[in-house]
Amino acid sequence: SSSSRDEALRDKRAQVLSRGLPKQKPIEGVKQVVVLASGKGGVGKSTTADVLTNACFVFLCLTQTKEVGLLDADVYGPSIPKMMNLKGNPELTPKNLMRPLKNYGIACMSMGFLIEETAPVVWRGLMVMSAVEKLLRQVDWGQLDYLVIDMPPGTGDVQLSVSQNIPIAGAVIVSTPQDVALLDARKGAEMFRKVHVPVLGLVQNMSVFQCPKCKHETHIFGDDGVRDLAKTLGLDILGDIPLHVNIRETCDSGQPVVISQPESDA
Repeated sequence: SSSSRDEALRDKRAQVLSRGLPKQKPIEGVKQVVVLASGKGGVGKSTTADVLTNACFVFLCLTQTKEVGLLDADVYGPSIPKMMNLKGNPELTPKNLMRPLKNYGIACMSMGFLIEETAPVVWRGLMVMSAVEKLLRQVDWGQLDYLVIDMPPGTGDVQLSVSQNIPIAGAVIVSTPQDVALLDARKGAEMFRKVHVPVLGLVQNMSVFQCPKCKHETHIFGDDGVRDLAKTLGLDILGDIPLHVNIRETCDSGQPVVISQPESDA
């Protein structure tokens, strides 16, 4: 019958497509992996990763004694070393694995530890993929309950490689409420759905600016755009992060706001 032929064709197509996909292999010592992604650059994804990881560490250590790590997968523009106030080269274990650098109780690995701070990475795609593979597989993470991966912007090779090579518990999409950012955030969410990675929800960054003098609030990038997108996609809003000078200053100084100013509004 026509229906049986269609079903056989779908099965055949699935078999052909699955041949080229790598088998997912967990990262040794890591129980759960969560990725932070954005379709567009400059929306504060690394800042969110920095804030989120430190907040997770503080909360989980106080309540459940969990271990948290942070992997900076942005090879071209690594920013986690500065935000986590870390410098130096990783030491090697007897098994020739890199030991993550640690601050605030969080194990961190980044391309920024392997090159000079001002040196540009001028590599083609294959070299970038090789570097990402080393950051994933040739690091001695110890025993982590959660590894947060700060992904580069876009929906390209790195995102696909990470999604297809390791099991991911879920993805968090970061965006500002601005329309041009939302277009790319939607593409990011759809990409993870296509590669069967659960999207845990969206974070609305730079949601509102409050004047430090008169306390008047201004929605510089729009009002609730990410919330509207979340409704359209059937996803949760995980939180709003304001456009606040304290967050910028503490990230630039390598003292995350949840560590340095835990009682502040930010």
